[in-house]
Amino acid sequence: MAENKAIQEAEDIDYESLGGGSLTSNLLAGAFAGIMEHTVMYPIDAIKTRMQIINPSPSALYNGIAHAAGQISSTEGIRSLWRGIGSVVLGAGPAHAVYFATYEAVKHELGGNDHEHNPLATAAAGASATIASDALMNPFDVIKQRMQVHGSTYTSISDCAKTVFKNEGLSAFYVSYPTTLVMTVPFTAIQFSAYDSLSKVLNPQRGYDPLSHCVAGGLAGAGAAALTTPLDVIKTLLQTRGTSRDETIRNCKGLADAAKIIHEREGMKGFFRGLQPRVVTTMPSTAICWTAYEMAKFYFNKGNSGEVA
Repeated sequence: MAENKAIQEAEDIDYESLGGGSLTSNLLAGAFAGIMEHTVMYPIDAIKTRMQIINPSPSALYNGIAHAAGQISSTEGIRSLWRGIGSVVLGAGPAHAVYFATYEAVKHELGGNDHEHNPLATAAAGASATIASDALMNPFDVIKQRMQVHGSTYTSISDCAKTVFKNEGLSAFYVSYPTTLVMTVPFTAIQFSAYDSLSKVLNPQRGYDPLSHCVAGGLAGAGAAALTTPLDVIKTLLQTRGTSRDETIRNCKGLADAAKIIHEREGMKGFFRGLQPRVVTTMPSTAICWTAYEMAKFYFNKGNSGEVA
C-alpha cells in the first residue's frame, strides 16, 4: 500500500515544474538520447551517405532506399550497413550529453522555461547546443562516413582514424566543421523551435507524455532535415573527399568549393541527393531522441526529487 502511494505521488509530480533539471540529469539524459537516436536508424544513414557521394563507381549507383539496401546486402553482406557504428556510439553519448546540457542551460538563461511561448529563446539555445556538441562529434562523424562509403578498406575505427590522420592530417577531421555548423545551427534552431511549438499544441499541460514528445520530435526533425539537405550533401562531400578517386574532389577545400563541384556536375538536383533517406532517417531518429531524452530527464529528476521511496 505504501509502495503504491509512493508511485502515485511520483506520477503526480508536475513535469513542467522540474524546469531544465540538474546538470547531471541533463548530461545523462542527453547521452542516452544520443546513443538511441543514432544507433536505431544507422543502416538508413549509411544508405544516405552512399547516395550523396558524387561520381560513385557503377556498382554504387542506387535508385532508392529499398534498391540500395538490397544491392548492398546482396553484394557486400548486410553487416556492411553497420560499418562504422562504433564511432557513432563512442561520439554520440558525450556529444549529446553536451548538446542537451547546453540547450537546457541557455534556454533557462534566456527565459525559455517560462510558461509563455518563447520560440526565439528555444532556437538560440538549440543553436548554442549544436556549436558545442559538433566540435566534439565532428571527428567521429568523419570516421563514420569514411567507413560507410562503398569499397571502404578500413578494418576498424582506430585503423580509420590513424590512416586519415597519417595521410591527411588533423585538419581532415575538421575540414567539414564550418559546413557542419552552417547546416546544424539552422537545423537545430528549426528543430528545437518547432518541437517546442508543437509540444505546446499537442501537450498544452506540458506534462510528461511520450506520445506527444514522439510526434512533435518526429515532425520537427523531418522538417528541419528536408530544409537543410543541400548543406548535408556538401558536408558528405567534404568528409569523404579522401576516399574519392576524383582529383578535384580530393583537393576540395571547403563549403564554397564543394558547392561549386556539386552544381557544375549535377545542377541544383545534386544538392538534394539522399533527401528521402535523410528524412526517413531523421524523422524516427529525432522522435526517438526526444522521447528518450524527455523520459530519461523525467525519471532522473523524479528520482532526484526524493519523492520515490
